[in-house]
Amino acid sequence: MSQSYNRGLIEDFGRWKEFSAGMWAWIFHKFTGWVLVGYLFTHIAVLSTALTGQAEYTNTIQTLESLLVVRILEVGLLAVAVFHILNGLRLLLVDLGVGLHAQDKSFYASLALTGAIVVASVPTFVAGVF
Repeated sequence: MSQSYNRGLIEDFGRWKEFSAGMWAWIFHKFTGWVLVGYLFTHIAVLSTALTGQAEYTNTIQTLESLLVVRILEVGLLAVAVFHILNGLRLLLVDLGVGLHAQDKSFYASLALTGAIVVASVPTFVAGVF
């Protein structure tokens, strides 16, 4: 007779506090990777408007860039890309045996550096919208 283990419901958010920094790094890395894949398809769709003519492409880009929501999404894209890059470098160093005992600290450092880069870049993205 086999035994089963009750892992709880997905709605049981209390168990998420037990996740270590490594688990959160894995979750964020996977999430940001999928967001970047989604952006790639959106980027290709926008670029495909150039096939219909230069005027159509220019109009599409100008229309998108004039929307505040697009500017906010660009800031989000920057945050996703920067975190994915920094966490990827952190993983590369861990795979090479560098910083094995400081994985939590390096994860928090990558989060902090991502935040600093994004906050410093916000004026660039929202300039000209207001």
